[in-house]
Parts: sequence; C-alpha cells; structure tokens
Amino acid sequence: MSRVLVTGSADGLGLATADALLSAGHEVVVHARNPQRAAALKGLTDRGADLVVGDFTDRDAVRGIAAALDGTALDAVVHNAGVWSGPAVMPVNIVAPYLLTALLPGPRRLVYLSSGSHFSGRPALERTDWQGRKPGSYADSKLFVTALAAAVARLRPDVVSNAVDPGWVPTKMGGPSAPDDLELGHRTQEWLAVSDDPEALTSGGYWYHRERREPHAAVHDEAFQDRLLRALAEETGTAL
Repeated sequence: MSRVLVTGSADGLGLATADALLSAGHEVVVHARNPQRAAALKGLTDRGADLVVGDFTDRDAVRGIAAALDGTALDAVVHNAGVWSGPAVMPVNIVAPYLLTALLPGPRRLVYLSSGSHFSGRPALERTDWQGRKPGSYADSKLFVTALAAAVARLRPDVVSNAVDPGWVPTKMGGPSAPDDLELGHRTQEWLAVSDDPEALTSGGYWYHRERREPHAAVHDEAFQDRLLRALAEETGTAL
C-alpha cells in the first residue's frame, strides 16, 4: 500500500481522490487551507487519514507543510489544490506545487492537476504576478503547472511525474452544470499515484480519463521549462 498526500482535499476532486485512496487501503495525508476547512475532513481523519493545514497563498505556510512532512515516507503527491479566479491563482496553482516539489524530494510519484484550459495559456513569463497582487490567468497557471510536471519528469528520471486534465466536472469550481463525469474526474490521478499498471508507471504525460494526450506545444519545450523553473526559483528563493 502507498502513502499519498492529496492537496486541496476538503472538497471536490481532492476529497473524492482522498476518500477513494483511503477506501482502497492506502495511507492518506489530507490537506486543508485552514482549520475551518479541515473540519470537513473529519470523516477521513476518523478513518485514519493524517492531516496537514496551510494556506497555499502563503509561502511560509507551504514551507511549514513541507517541514511538518519532513521524515514522512510519502510515496506520492497529488497536487490537486487549485482556484479558478482571483489573486490566488498563481500562488495556489503553480507557486505552491513548485515549492512542495522542491521541498519534498522523497515521493517517487507526482501528479499535477492540469486543465483543458491550459491550451489557451501563454508561454510568457515576463509579466506574471507570482505573488497574487492582482488576478491571475487560470489558463496560464495550468499551462505552467503542466510544463512543471514535464520538467520534473525530465530532470528527475527516478520520479514518475504526470499531469491530469480531470475534465470539466460538477464541483464547486466547475459548477453544477459541468458536463463531465465527477467519478471519472478523479480516477486517473488515483491510478497514476498508486497503480502498478505499466502505463501508470510512465512519466511526462498529459492524461485525460486514463488516455495520454498531446498537451500544448510549450509543455515539452525544454527551453520554456527551464525559463519557468528559473523564474520560480528566483521568485521563491528555492531551486528545484
């Protein structure tokens, strides 16, 4: 059985992912941004899940989560936490997963939540507001995190790193009229996090409902990956 951290697991896809992994017998670490949100996870913690709390808009809080998990034998991280709009887009959707990736070198499987919206993202970093002083572009943030997944796959050959488009599903973020299947929306990330299927052990992919697809051309552009990693390292003071 594996030990998996699922970020942003107080509701939606993160909650469904954590619940399914726990039900399958895996050890799970759940995450909420504050104690009020953590109350929603009592059903999982009562069943044995561990809990970490920290607001991903606060880099010191992200570092605190990494410190709290130092020495914990994590097998996988599902970078699920995300926001759709507002100033928190870049801090939550790309800076936090980058920092956790840099600060938690142990996990051998990494799954990053992407989106079909990443195809509308722009591979331009010069005017990106990483600190969230103004609203950020969701599409750009998802392009960046998809490229991060590919960069980790390239630079850490002993790590299985992939990005997943869960589809437009009826969560709080997606809205009640979203057309995709909520159940299918979380199965791929679980599969990539714990399965021994040969396909699940491949790295550097962009997946939709367990089918590997071709992402935005910039995702596998190594020069863009390197620029992104340099920008995030300079911004956070932490190199991958």
